[in-house]
Amino acid sequence: MSSLGERYEEHHREHRAGGDFVFVVERIPLFQAAIGRGRRVLDLGCRSGALTRHFLEGNQVVGMDVDRTALAKAEALGIEPVVGDVEEPLPFPGSSFDAVVAGELFEHLRFPRDLAEEILRVLRPGGVLAGSVPNAFNVQNRLRFLRGLPPERDRTHLHMFRPQDLEALLAGFADLRLEFVGGRFVRLGRRLFAQDVFFSALKP
Repeated sequence: MSSLGERYEEHHREHRAGGDFVFVVERIPLFQAAIGRGRRVLDLGCRSGALTRHFLEGNQVVGMDVDRTALAKAEALGIEPVVGDVEEPLPFPGSSFDAVVAGELFEHLRFPRDLAEEILRVLRPGGVLAGSVPNAFNVQNRLRFLRGLPPERDRTHLHMFRPQDLEALLAGFADLRLEFVGGRFVRLGRRLFAQDVFFSALKP
């Protein structure tokens, strides 16, 4: 099986021409509120910093990604770049960050629980994990499944998360909060129409 780095270098190369933007912009204020300011922050899978830039001001941010080309753009924004594979042990000492960001990341991993444990290790007590995953069980994906199509269009997605799956994944954290966000019809029913599930949790 190819490494995460190999898979992502190919995936990012295919999508770089589309430019740098943030999917589901409704996540931005949630990340900002969860992280706050005056923090040492680790953004895992930061790519070019399209999301990271929104919580960069007032914080010291380290961005980690396998894509060196994307990291060069992140560095130009003032993000400290670290080349690394999140499916390997994180190259940081324990209790070294006040906040860790995992935006649209866990669904891509073969072993997301391993990363959750590593995040706990590198967070300081009381530190926050802020992240998001696609709302894989929204009505659009359910209709695709009923039509005999794969519910997930992105071939790099290896997991589909329900709220109870996130609760199990982050069982070692405290004060887990979930918020369904994004989508034109989200007011009709967040669980059915939201594009993303934002989550935050604290290291005990």
